Amino acid sequence: MIREPAEVTIDENGGVELPMGLLAEDGLERGSRLLAYSAGDGHIVLRRAEDAVADLLGEGDL
Repeated sequence: MIREPAEVTIDENGGVELPMGLLAEDGLERGSRLLAYSAGDGHIVLRRAEDAVADLLGEGDL
């Protein structure tokens, strides 16, 4: 799989738009529910909501 990095900018309202191609690489479509959180090490993590909740319930952490 060819991965294309995308540079994004935080707008004046604190929002960020991600290119659809970036999301499509992981099989995400419009309307997909995502959970976003800080990994605490400078990384922002986006996960499918159902995967994140399953890990939280099964392992106790994200």
